[in-house]
Amino acid sequence: MLDTYYIWTIGCQMNKADSERLGSALEQLGLQAVDTARKADVIVLNSCVVRQGAENKVVGNLWMVNPLKKKQPDRVLALMGCMVGPRTDELEKRFPDVDLFMQPQQFEPLLELVGQRKGLDWEGCVGSLAPTHPDVTCYVPIIHGCDLMCTFCIIPYRRGRQVSRPVDEVVREVELLVNRGVREVTVLGQTVDAYGYDLPEKPDLSQLLTCLNDIDGLDRIRFLTSHPSYMDERIIRSVSELPKVCEHINLPVQAGDDEVLRNMRRPYTRDEYRDLVGRIRDTIPGVSMSTDIIVGFPGETEEQFGRTMDLVSELRFDKVHCAAYSTRPGTTAHRTMEDDVAAEVKDRRMKELDALQENILRETNAELVGQTVEVLVEGRKRGKWQGRTRTDKLVFLTEDDESGCSSDLAGQLVQVGIEHASPWALQGKVHLPVGLNQAANTE
Repeated sequence: MLDTYYIWTIGCQMNKADSERLGSALEQLGLQAVDTARKADVIVLNSCVVRQGAENKVVGNLWMVNPLKKKQPDRVLALMGCMVGPRTDELEKRFPDVDLFMQPQQFEPLLELVGQRKGLDWEGCVGSLAPTHPDVTCYVPIIHGCDLMCTFCIIPYRRGRQVSRPVDEVVREVELLVNRGVREVTVLGQTVDAYGYDLPEKPDLSQLLTCLNDIDGLDRIRFLTSHPSYMDERIIRSVSELPKVCEHINLPVQAGDDEVLRNMRRPYTRDEYRDLVGRIRDTIPGVSMSTDIIVGFPGETEEQFGRTMDLVSELRFDKVHCAAYSTRPGTTAHRTMEDDVAAEVKDRRMKELDALQENILRETNAELVGQTVEVLVEGRKRGKWQGRTRTDKLVFLTEDDESGCSSDLAGQLVQVGIEHASPWALQGKVHLPVGLNQAANTE
């Protein structure tokens, strides 16, 4: 009998959302989540292959759970996510103990198997895939796949072409999540600002944000990941004008040199990206900006890497996700370019970029000391409440004895006086809760 399940997840927010949605479906079929694979009748590994390190962890975990499958052959072992392509012949040879291989969002094979084992019609049992027991914050996928075909990226080959969910479907899901206690949603897509281009009515992300902004009980809205080619003025104005949309934009640049950008097949120049960031900052006062950067792309010279460093120094991002280039079989770069930057050079460049960004954050976060900011409290960690500002700054907080706050702050909007700052987080004291009609961004 299949009564319990365990899902292990690695990779992007889309993977986390996929795991939550699969978990919701399994619970609707009567299974309960457990905290280790050893306790589970159904084990799912949700994979990522964007970088070699992630794929290595997936393979390592597959070998770790194999003995559990051999000990209990009727246990179900499934591999899903971006490691699984349209053809699974090679995977079946490498991992013969895996029962099911599922591409991203393709939950049906597992639900069908579970339904058969339990004597259920799974399609009649499973309704909305919204998480059954969500946290205060929740991810909501709104567009799957990607059409842009960057030379370094395997995602279009594994997640397919862009497919948007209808506006009313997304709104109904968010309303359901709010009824289940969610106070902040992050709408997701590999290229989230391309939302709606494929739908008959041609809605865009700004229209969807406007509809979500009207949902009672929802305090905050975020979105990621954006692409410079799709970040238009309507979206920028929506962030500026809609009170529930947070003033934070993730806008991957990937490199600061035009030749490297062309080789990556990124359809913008360094100057075009700089101008876009300038327009965003001019339109949205106090906006925070994060970005993604790949170092050591094939052919990247020291001079070209220096231009990336100069761009980061000039634009002073609030967060930089830096990764060393890792060739992915099946991509254009793997087929046509030599991975000719030495591993030790990639490692050095990553460290230099991380050190630069750490200094930037040390300075910018220090400016918040003494200010009062709005924080949505997400939970407790190491004895302290934690949450994030509207601009996505992580804050650890304690209660002011005179604040009158309840002991359970989870899900509350509170005003926090910032007392200490590091490059990676802020610390402060709660002054007072913020009512829905009092909420204000005072950063």
